[in-house]
Amino acid sequence: MATFWSKAGDKLKKVGRMIVENGTLVDDLKKRAAEKKRTIVLCEGEDKRVVQAAQMCMEDNVANIVLLGKESEIRAANPDADLTGVVIINPETSPKLGEYADLLYELRKAKGMTPEQAKEQAKDATFFGALMLKAGDVDGLVSGACHSTANTLRPGLQIIKTAPGVKSVSSFNLMIAPPGGNKYVEDGVLVFADCGLNPTYTAEGLAECALAAAESAKDIAGIEPKVAMLSFSTMGSAKHDNVTLVQEATRIAKEMAPELALDGELQFDAALVPEVAALKAPKSLVAGHANVLIFPDLQAGNIGYKIAERLGGFQAIGPICQGFAKPLNDLSRGCKPSDIVCAVAVTALQVKD
Repeated sequence: MATFWSKAGDKLKKVGRMIVENGTLVDDLKKRAAEKKRTIVLCEGEDKRVVQAAQMCMEDNVANIVLLGKESEIRAANPDADLTGVVIINPETSPKLGEYADLLYELRKAKGMTPEQAKEQAKDATFFGALMLKAGDVDGLVSGACHSTANTLRPGLQIIKTAPGVKSVSSFNLMIAPPGGNKYVEDGVLVFADCGLNPTYTAEGLAECALAAAESAKDIAGIEPKVAMLSFSTMGSAKHDNVTLVQEATRIAKEMAPELALDGELQFDAALVPEVAALKAPKSLVAGHANVLIFPDLQAGNIGYKIAERLGGFQAIGPICQGFAKPLNDLSRGCKPSDIVCAVAVTALQVKD
């Protein structure tokens, strides 16, 4: 896991400051993704929002797009869509179906899958997309506009699996400060984790999530991570098993990445407010300046990001998956085409060179 962290680049863009100076973080994400020229597969050609997003991605050069579905039905349902440059593939008739079915069989035969079952399963668009990703025919996958999170993550876990040294997949949200900024958010953006995937964590899992979120802060948000392990206690001010979990996760994370600015356990105000940090955690180099906030469980994370979004005026991007061997991301079923474009851009930026 130490090597997992050390791969993060040293050259950082102060993207958050660019929100005020040069537009929005979303614009910057799209611009940076365009420079990468990645190929992303969208698995739900039956959804008009996905088709519209495919067109928008091509128009803005965010990424090269592969759209899965029956071309005649896609074009009939979207007569005004300009899909110039979009590659449309029907999994059921693709010349590569046999190759992908063989790949799936090899991956799942130990679990009892037969060649016949593999061929039938490979016709499913999300599984087909994951097999494309596994085979290296695309760089990333985005799905979930009209399918459940389970339908997106299942092929990811069965086919793509986790990155070397990573035991579990987690998620993060980019939280963009409202117009005019926020005095506690120096770079204009925060990273919240885990707000959308794992209901509970062991200390080891929480530490792993923290290190992954720190890397995501560098690679996606372009900020130097200062990681706060959140709790209802600050530096031993309260005693409880839940506090002990965060304390242990903090210890493990520091052992795994000693060069990372990470501290805990910290209450939310101690993590962000310098005046509170000076009182509660005066020796901490992270307290009062944190920009990556690791919540102790999914309940806290999900509630926290929605409070920031609805009451604080922050724009929430995500949840974004982290920990897969290759980039694979789930969409909200209430997503807009612009949300899908943003997910494509983030997915493109997650690709390792």
